[in-house]
Amino acid sequence: MNNELKLAAPFVLKDNFSLKNRLIKSALSEGLAHANGRPSKELIQLYRTWSQSGVGVLITGNVMIDSKAIGEPGNVIIEDEKDLVLIQEWAEVAKSGGSEVWMQINHPGKQAIRGLNKETVSPSAVPFGPKMAAVFATPRELTHDEIQDLIQRYANTAEIAKKAGFTGVQLHGAHGYLISQFLSPYHNRRTDQWGGNIENRRRFVLEVYKEIRNRVGPDYPVSIKLNSADFQRGGFTEEESLATIQALDEVGIDLIEISGGTYEKPIMQLGTPKESTISREAYFLDFAKKVREQSKVPLMVTGGFRSLQGIESALLNNDLDFVGLGSIFAIEPLASKRLLIGLETINQVKPLTTGFKFIDNLGALEITWYTRQMHRLGRGHLPIPNENGFKSLILDIKDKGLGIFKTRRLRAS
Repeated sequence: MNNELKLAAPFVLKDNFSLKNRLIKSALSEGLAHANGRPSKELIQLYRTWSQSGVGVLITGNVMIDSKAIGEPGNVIIEDEKDLVLIQEWAEVAKSGGSEVWMQINHPGKQAIRGLNKETVSPSAVPFGPKMAAVFATPRELTHDEIQDLIQRYANTAEIAKKAGFTGVQLHGAHGYLISQFLSPYHNRRTDQWGGNIENRRRFVLEVYKEIRNRVGPDYPVSIKLNSADFQRGGFTEEESLATIQALDEVGIDLIEISGGTYEKPIMQLGTPKESTISREAYFLDFAKKVREQSKVPLMVTGGFRSLQGIESALLNNDLDFVGLGSIFAIEPLASKRLLIGLETINQVKPLTTGFKFIDNLGALEITWYTRQMHRLGRGHLPIPNENGFKSLILDIKDKGLGIFKTRRLRAS
């Protein structure tokens, strides 16, 4: 290993817990669970492959905390210990190559495909815009008691993750999911203690964090993925994000991953960075610099990195502590082994197209195409880095339709 690379240098995250390098596989939604939410042999095979990548941390795709609220077919669901043996096997396999493995835990809120759940819920009953209303139903507003129950559900899943052998957890507080909905004045129009000013809107995430910490103890890593902004009119702003980061830092969050956007404004897939950002590759480095001026919380930036030079430059400038890479692991699962010894990856993450601009602008292809590559890895096959985008989209629509049907049929039985 090239010890001169900062990427390959260890980092002490907290007392008695250090990461062996600065490279983290960020969460990718694998879509490989059974219809009942149990981890599948394909999911475990995927992590058996990634376990040999040499990264400091493998972060799982979002694990749902409530069987009544899943975001898409194939989500893992952990709300009790009935599948503990399988979950333990998942963790053990993922750790077998020496990486830490953190479970990302999530609730979709309103951002769940129409027809998948009996209903969707959110801080407020705010519908999606015309472009997305056909895919996502208008949610029901959560009651105070339901909010309290959700806080316990997040903590319960985190406690099970620790018991199963995962070495940390990450809250998904970005991309328009439930925590992100609470933070956003666009989605959260409540007038009680859970809405209104930013202090009330961030109450939910702080209460979730505090209850998780009560369950897992002071030494267990708890991180969060957080939007720098929603990039949506009337949504969560950079100023509010900075204030939320400070609040999370004060209560003891161990690491913050910076991202941005929602399904309605998918900047995480369709980002158009400024010229200064293009030269440094990553989308959210300018925001990370603002965070650095106000907080010393360990930072991870995901989105836009394309070269070893870009990664090293960001680390050497101390704009961040960790680099998150996601999509490259779907087409080159051991890409990190090359990066950590100073070599560029064999493949490159490139813009995808179906050939139809209105479909491409939705941003869905960037998720579905890479999900199909992960499914190939889960079946023990090699990925196809040049697979046709339109073909991938059509096959994914078929698979998602079948997945929704199986899920609904299982719940009706």
